[in-house]
Amino acid sequence: MITLALSKGRIFDDILPLLKTAGIEVLDDPEKSRKLILGTNQPDVRVVLVRATDVPTYVQYGGADLGVVGKDTLLESSSQGLYQPLDLQIAKCRISVAVREGFDYAAAVKQGSRLKVATKYVAIARDFFASKGVHVDLIKLYGSMELAPLTGLADAIVDLVSTGSTLKANHLVEVERIMDISSQLVVNQTALKLKQAPIRKIIDAFALAVENQSVR
Repeated sequence: MITLALSKGRIFDDILPLLKTAGIEVLDDPEKSRKLILGTNQPDVRVVLVRATDVPTYVQYGGADLGVVGKDTLLESSSQGLYQPLDLQIAKCRISVAVREGFDYAAAVKQGSRLKVATKYVAIARDFFASKGVHVDLIKLYGSMELAPLTGLADAIVDLVSTGSTLKANHLVEVERIMDISSQLVVNQTALKLKQAPIRKIIDAFALAVENQSVR
């Protein structure tokens, strides 16, 4: 049995065409079913639904053989030893710095001000500001990041940005792009040795599907 760890939402929706190209079709709609283990049209392949932040853990410790997870989650997690054979080029977005309208971020950085930054991406934010020599106090939040600058909790936020419409609706502006994000295929190294042929088949099918998408 090959077990693939996925999270609900955009990654799940975006991976379905790639799975189909690999000859794998999920038999249940996770939005309509309460099942956490979903069968596929391949009797030896199943999908487990976990939180996005738990995908690396499931794959690292053998709860799943493969997983699909955002690059942001991989950078924030302490998962070591995961084989990362492929950037799937799906669920694309970016991690950026944003501030409230009217806040002179460039001047604050130039003056060497110590900035309060709210984020759930603490490791990414710490590395980014350290590389620029900017002094920051990081405030860990898990949601509603846009509120932090509006309430005075923080001067800036570091968060995922897709279209930028949420920032605009909350009177925030994107001032720096830290990195582009897309979803990665991760594989348990032990599983790759023990189930090499079927796992390689899936990796190769994904690689071909990604290549075909980029050509379009």
